[in-house]
Amino acid sequence: MKNQKGLSHDHLARLLHDHNINHDDFGIHHEHGHHNHHKNDSNQKLYYCPLFKNMSQNEHDQFLDRNVKDILTYKKGETIVLQGEPINSVMLLVQGSVRTEMITLDGNILDIDIMEAVIPLAPSFIYGEKNSYPVDVIAVEPCIFLKISKEAWLDEMANNKQLFKNFLTMNADLTLYLTNKLQMISTKSLRKKLATFFLNKTTVENNSFTLKRSRTQLAEFFGVQRQSLARSLKEMEDDGIIKLSGKDVKVLDRNSLIKE
Repeated sequence: MKNQKGLSHDHLARLLHDHNINHDDFGIHHEHGHHNHHKNDSNQKLYYCPLFKNMSQNEHDQFLDRNVKDILTYKKGETIVLQGEPINSVMLLVQGSVRTEMITLDGNILDIDIMEAVIPLAPSFIYGEKNSYPVDVIAVEPCIFLKISKEAWLDEMANNKQLFKNFLTMNADLTLYLTNKLQMISTKSLRKKLATFFLNKTTVENNSFTLKRSRTQLAEFFGVQRQSLARSLKEMEDDGIIKLSGKDVKVLDRNSLIKE
């Protein structure tokens, strides 16, 4: 999902200050009414959640002022929620990234995804009849969550057509992602899994992306040994299908990926 940028960075810093949280610990610095152009751009902007797409900055900030009653922080490696826990509120990740994993019926750990701010946890399950978290969520780095009541979020969507549309769009996109993930898991060939993974991460117009995982983490994601992953990646690179440079991946032959 693509994120829309907005200048709500100072607003987040103020919210943290109001809740007695030291925002400096999370790389967020309030500018006190002026901009320091020498600072990294990521320290100037808070990425918008897709839920607030096509909404004004003022609408976004007022939404937070009305509904954010609690802010939660987590250290790297901390478990945020466990699979099966009830979803009692909307947890909006606004800083950091998390890893999601699922315990299968036979006790194995299935690596699902790495999610980056800004995004709510398990949006498709919030208002389900069985509204519990489908995965464990672990902090990959220090994280900040805004906690919003489900009732307040529902009231906001009832009064804002754009917010409601964005919520439906996000859930549809998530369903498509999980469908593609299931297809990839069910494939036995590692090269086919890699091909599906690369196709999902790129388009004809944008044929490159940066991996979020290390090689070891990527091997765990595919459920294979690191050596097997390295061998398959080298084969695909030698065949002229992809080009690797550190964590950067460029698809050179999309048609070959489709044929895998």
